[in-house]
Amino acid sequence: MIIDCHCHAGTGDGLTGPWDTRASLHDYLRRASAAGIHKTVLFAAFHSNYAIANEEVARIVAKNPKRFFGFAFVHPARDRGRVHELVKIAVECYGFVGIKVHRHDASITREICTAARIYNLPVLYDVAGEVSVCELLAQEYPDVNFIIPHLGSFADDWRAQLAVIDHLVRHPNIYADTSGIRRFDLLKQAVKRAGANKLLFGSDGPWLHPGVELTKIKVLGLPPSQENLISGENFLNLISVARNGKSSIVIGKLAGSAKIRSASAQF
Repeated sequence: MIIDCHCHAGTGDGLTGPWDTRASLHDYLRRASAAGIHKTVLFAAFHSNYAIANEEVARIVAKNPKRFFGFAFVHPARDRGRVHELVKIAVECYGFVGIKVHRHDASITREICTAARIYNLPVLYDVAGEVSVCELLAQEYPDVNFIIPHLGSFADDWRAQLAVIDHLVRHPNIYADTSGIRRFDLLKQAVKRAGANKLLFGSDGPWLHPGVELTKIKVLGLPPSQENLISGENFLNLISVARNGKSSIVIGKLAGSAKIRSASAQF
């Protein structure tokens, strides 16, 4: 099974670029289907109120729960003091299985890591090149799994990406996703040094082509067992604790329901 662990969905409330304006899945789904991608992890576009944005993602997931997983996007500064409640709603009402954080919003906090620990959730944290925080996360929260997208830098900072590879090797709870990695030899080095069990396939859809991003995994020429780890099994392993630890939720019944509306209305 091929799982894209990194895709945005829904409407942002800014107009500075695609990342905070709109993340339509129309073309993405067609491209993903053609590439043989079976499931996708969705989280919001940049937004000034992630309670609203997460609710929109929840409605999208609820319409096709066999196709999508959801991650709760939280803002480390603006959501300070309410992170636990946002995550609780995301897990218990929406059936989400992870947390998304971006350093362009603000740097990750203990509040977020503690919420991830309580609900046994992986955290996909875009460090935006600030890789040294991985050392602190690994030491302070060894029981929380962190996924560092773009191997540490969407801006193609090879120094940051090399540093992330070191963290992958040394820390059992630090992982990386493969979205937007342009220097192919760094991807090869990450697999060689850290192992296929430390990488997750991601596309950064809908803005990057999922078929193009998946091809990078295919041309690594790995044995099927290792390719399968990267393309889906590692992600399923990371969320298995969260999924087994929460009560059974029939997320399909949540689409457009009063339960979603009332939950987000708290904020």
